[in-house]
Amino acid sequence: MSDAAEPRTVTAAVLLIGDEILSGRTKDANLGFIATFLGDIGIQVREARVVSDERDRIADAVNALRGAYDYVFTTGGIGPTHDDITADSVAYAFGVPIGPHPEAMEILTLHYAETGGEFTQARKRMARIPEGATLIPNSVSKAPGFQLDNVFVMAGIPIIVQVMMDALSDRLEGGAKMTSRTIDCFVGESAIAEALGEVQSRYPKVGIGSYPFYRDNQFGTSLVLRSVDSSKLDEAFAETIALADKAGGKPVERAAT
Repeated sequence: MSDAAEPRTVTAAVLLIGDEILSGRTKDANLGFIATFLGDIGIQVREARVVSDERDRIADAVNALRGAYDYVFTTGGIGPTHDDITADSVAYAFGVPIGPHPEAMEILTLHYAETGGEFTQARKRMARIPEGATLIPNSVSKAPGFQLDNVFVMAGIPIIVQVMMDALSDRLEGGAKMTSRTIDCFVGESAIAEALGEVQSRYPKVGIGSYPFYRDNQFGTSLVLRSVDSSKLDEAFAETIALADKAGGKPVERAAT
C-alpha cells in the first residue's frame, strides 16, 4: 500500500500598492498580518512586491504574480481619489471592462444614507468593480474590495485589510502548514557555518536560516528551522542544537509565539 499523498503546497504573493509606501511616508503594516493569517491556514507567502500608483506597473505585477502563485493579495489604491487606480489597473490586467457594481452601489448608498454623508461622484468611484469580480465585504467603512479569479483586491488601511481577510476565510483553501523551531545560541555564525551547511545539505526539505544578534553584552546567533515535514524538522533540529552545543553556544529553544 502506498503512503498517503503529502498535503499540497499552496502559495501566495502580496502586492503592496502606493506611492506613499515607496516614499516612506507610510509604513506598511499589512504584509506581516497577511503572511501570518495565511500561514495559519496553510498558505505560504512566497513573494511580496511594492509598486507605485501607475497602471502599467500594477497590471504587470498582477499578471506576473497571478500566473506564478495560487493566490495574490493586493492592498491600497481602491479609495475615492484620483490616484486610487488599483481597480482600473486590475481590470486592465485581466482585459475586462470596469463600471459601477449594482451591489456595491447599493451598499454604499445605504451607508451614506445612514451616516448622513453625501454619496458624491468621488465616493461612487469606490463602487466601480471589474466585470466578473465578486465583492469582498468591508464591515468597517463598507466600501468593498473584490476578487477576480485568484486575485484579491483590498484597501490599504490595516484594520480594513484585517476584516477583509477574515471575510475571505471560507474562500481560501490551504495546504501543507509550515512549522518552525528556533534556537538561540551564544556563538558567532562563523563558528557553526560549515557544520550548519552540512545539516542543510542532509535536509533539503527544511529551510535553515541564521540570524546574528547582540544581547546581554554578547554576540549570538538565532537559528530558525522551517518545514512542512514535521518529522524532518525535528531531526534537523536535533542535529542543529547538537552542533551549536558542541561549538559552546549553550543553545536553548525559543518558546513558540
